[in-house]
Amino acid sequence: MNTTYSTIPDQELLNRFYHDGDNKWLGQLLQRYTMLLFGVCMKYLKNEEEAKDAVQQVFEKAIKELGKYKVDYFKSWIYMVAKNHCLMQLRDKGKLPKELSEQMMATPAEDVNHTEHLQKDELLERLTIAVTELIPEQRTCIELFYLQKQSYTDIASSTGYSLMQVKSYIQNGKRNLKMILLKQQNNGR
Repeated sequence: MNTTYSTIPDQELLNRFYHDGDNKWLGQLLQRYTMLLFGVCMKYLKNEEEAKDAVQQVFEKAIKELGKYKVDYFKSWIYMVAKNHCLMQLRDKGKLPKELSEQMMATPAEDVNHTEHLQKDELLERLTIAVTELIPEQRTCIELFYLQKQSYTDIASSTGYSLMQVKSYIQNGKRNLKMILLKQQNNGR
């Protein structure tokens, strides 16, 4: 991400886009939330290539839609765009109606299992959003270690951080994620 724009809040980037119509402001916003969108698309599509394609399609849709109307909360809006896009893809493939009908016909025991899945899905959504709130170094190391299954050594090689920095960023990132999730949970009450 361009560090020149990394400290500019989402709303300010949106306001700049609405003011001058320059897509570079949207580019900064979309780049900021690429991993969030990829996580959402992976959750629904369960296929890395399809998820990558979906993220690109969500980018295109965002550019078109933001030119038509004003969005106040970009992060939640882009999240819903990605979620709805994936659900539409699943529906078009014929996967969604079957899943929905199975949920509607669930027995009480299956319903409990369904509730557990919904809780896990909610936690995954909260976690995906929380990762975007980490400082860039922590976010990068967490994503490389947990999502891409890279070793500390691989992360150090690809990022230029020392082994101790990688370990520190991962440990501090995990601690910060717990605090962010706890804060989200307390704010939800």
